[in-house]
Amino acid sequence: MSPDRAVLQEALARGEQEGGNVEFKERLTRDVHLSEGRIKSLAAQMRHRVLSGDGEATYVVGVTDDGGIAGIPHEQFSESMDVLSRLAEEAGAHIDDVETWGVDGSSATRETGASEADGDAGGLVGVAAIREGGMLATDDQHIVVGTAGHVDHGKSTLVGSLVTGEADDGEGGTRSYLDVQPHEVERGLSADLSYGVYGFADGDPVRMDNPHRKSDRARVVEEADRLVSFVDTVGHEPWLRTTIRGLVGQKLDYGLLTVAADDGPTKTTREHLGVLLATDLPTAVAITKVDLVDDDRVEEVGREVERLLRDVGKTPLSVARHGVDAAVDEIDDTVVPILRTSAVTGQGMDALDDLFRRLPKWAGVEGEFRMYVDRTYNVTGVGAVASGTVKSGEVEAGDELQVGPMPDGTFRDVEVRSIEMHYHRVDRAQAGRIVGIALKGVREADLERGMVLLPREVDLEPVREFEAEVMVLNHPTRIGDGYEPVVHVETVSEAASFHPDEGHLLPGDSGTATVRFKFRPYLVEEGQKFVFREGESKGVGTITDVTPAE
Repeated sequence: MSPDRAVLQEALARGEQEGGNVEFKERLTRDVHLSEGRIKSLAAQMRHRVLSGDGEATYVVGVTDDGGIAGIPHEQFSESMDVLSRLAEEAGAHIDDVETWGVDGSSATRETGASEADGDAGGLVGVAAIREGGMLATDDQHIVVGTAGHVDHGKSTLVGSLVTGEADDGEGGTRSYLDVQPHEVERGLSADLSYGVYGFADGDPVRMDNPHRKSDRARVVEEADRLVSFVDTVGHEPWLRTTIRGLVGQKLDYGLLTVAADDGPTKTTREHLGVLLATDLPTAVAITKVDLVDDDRVEEVGREVERLLRDVGKTPLSVARHGVDAAVDEIDDTVVPILRTSAVTGQGMDALDDLFRRLPKWAGVEGEFRMYVDRTYNVTGVGAVASGTVKSGEVEAGDELQVGPMPDGTFRDVEVRSIEMHYHRVDRAQAGRIVGIALKGVREADLERGMVLLPREVDLEPVREFEAEVMVLNHPTRIGDGYEPVVHVETVSEAASFHPDEGHLLPGDSGTATVRFKFRPYLVEEGQKFVFREGESKGVGTITDVTPAE
């Protein structure tokens, strides 16, 4: 066996033993293994294995009773995992992790996302780690913070130091905890959205030792009674569209804008602030890198930030002068707390911790479940996974949903196989949670960013055209009839044509316009806010009326 099969090799070597914690299963089926006569005995067997392993058991699926590697087709493996999950629930345990391999010698973990065809060609064998205790019960005090700021203003470094509690080395070392792509680490730039999490238990921080390990994130989620998730966006100008996706496409509770003390507010700072505040997101500003300049410079940058906020009709609140208590009490869509921080010396980090520990969770949106798809994956042995932030309602494993619209405007019926949050399996997810939902009934290739998951009984028409109130933040000349920017609404990023009611809009103007998606319909609704961008042109808007697709 190749080295990457070490986990499988070890389980096979230990084998099934009386009093051991390893169990072999060739295949599990709903009809046979979840029948009234079998489920209790199999759950009792699992409890025995878990107890024998001091709280953890190993189930090898796709092997014969004597440990021979048989391999089973993808669909049978998925059904086996569903059954194993149900048995674990009955046994007071949960599936903590699954690794799978193709019996033809290819290997894959949940992160690599090998194609279904790879698994189907030669069958799958997998190792599931079963741990005692039910699946995580998520708390109602989980806040989600979207970060923004100019490139090199210390945004990712600040978040990296918060989630680990480690001081930066002065070279942006803690940034590597969020720069997940090799080219991002090499260049020191974040090119996509990254996610970090830490929390608090009885008021004390619970941080990650190694954020690169999914098990470490899962530990934080399990131990903390209050969680803080960061959607860390992109500061480099060419990737402003990705930042807009992070700020508009997520169900955020707060925004955190970084401004470097050695540089001060920039054009990008103003653009990011405009997007944050135009979407009515309560926001705080962290002046970073205060260790690099003297006190006079810090004061000067503080005054520049305050002027910038007042210019857009917001009230700055200095935490250095008024304290964290005032920031917690006053922060809203008009009052913006300002903190002074250094990820190197630790200045202001305790105040940030205190702020995030005490900020109230904004009320979740009640009503029917809805989640706009932000990313899609294919996980060997599980299938298609859609990730995003739950916009409203809640979702549970086993729920029957629909996903779409497809390019032709139709929706596809799907079923929720399982739900994960920060690599930890959960039994349900509520509004505001960043989750991955494994779906049955659809291929990953058919899922796209901008689609929406919602209950099957909901009957809503996708639209190609809508009416909106818009405000132009920046434009070199004027916006005329037929202007074509990219519109960002929820996780939708689509070219659209603008048709102002008055014929044109100048920079700083507000007015009404008809907006038409250029290529396909999407599900958008009245009241949703959006951002539009094309070159140097940027603006925001609110949907006021929708027209069903023709």
